[in-house]
Amino acid sequence: MTAALDVIGLRKSFGGVDAITDVSFRVPAGTATALIGPNGAGKTTLFNLVTRLLPATAGRIAYFGQALDVQPPERIARMGLVRTFQTARVFPGMTVLENVLAGAHLHVRSSTLSQMLWAPAARREEMGLRARAEALLDLAGLREASGSPASDLPMGGQKLLEVLRALMARPRLLLLDEPAAGLNDSETAELSAMLRAIRAIGVTLLVVEHNMALVMDVADQVVVLDAGRVVAAGSPADIRSDPAVIEAYVGRLDP
Repeated sequence: MTAALDVIGLRKSFGGVDAITDVSFRVPAGTATALIGPNGAGKTTLFNLVTRLLPATAGRIAYFGQALDVQPPERIARMGLVRTFQTARVFPGMTVLENVLAGAHLHVRSSTLSQMLWAPAARREEMGLRARAEALLDLAGLREASGSPASDLPMGGQKLLEVLRALMARPRLLLLDEPAAGLNDSETAELSAMLRAIRAIGVTLLVVEHNMALVMDVADQVVVLDAGRVVAAGSPADIRSDPAVIEAYVGRLDP
């Protein structure tokens, strides 16, 4: 199966201390991979390396076979590798709908002048983007809040909004950093259904998440990090009972 993402021997050092050490794993196209591990395991650092917000000390990263090592972050986003962040980030002073529409800016074709003059092509493009954004808001149950300030949403709503904004960028590979943080059980169930729907239309997912119910429901494979190293990888069922995973989360149990 074609790999959407190949991480090979990745290492990142800060002041001589390795935060990521010899990390290798593959994310097959069209699947959902969960990246789990205790706090401080290096999961967000790994996301920052994949999206080139941080340069790697060593190792290689390939996206659908194309090396990312020399690509700037904005180019990576244009290639269809899109991420969210651990802390919800909405644009203050903008409505919920406007925040979702902002995710499409990489793919807007109308020139600034065309948009200012409200030319027919610009109007058609705007209507198409708006319809797509409203459909996504429907999917997340946020349509009624579309005209409200995004900053007025509760934290759970802001996390869902960030996922929708990322989808407007038309990703081929979507990296989600703790998307269920701040969600209640009902919202988490809705998010789980949405992630399965996203995977079903062919978008590859790499998800950092602590909510194990969501991980077990959505992921095709799970990669476990501990202290910057991969300690286990496999199906959700295999990972659930893996001794290395249990030790990483609860510590070694003496006989």
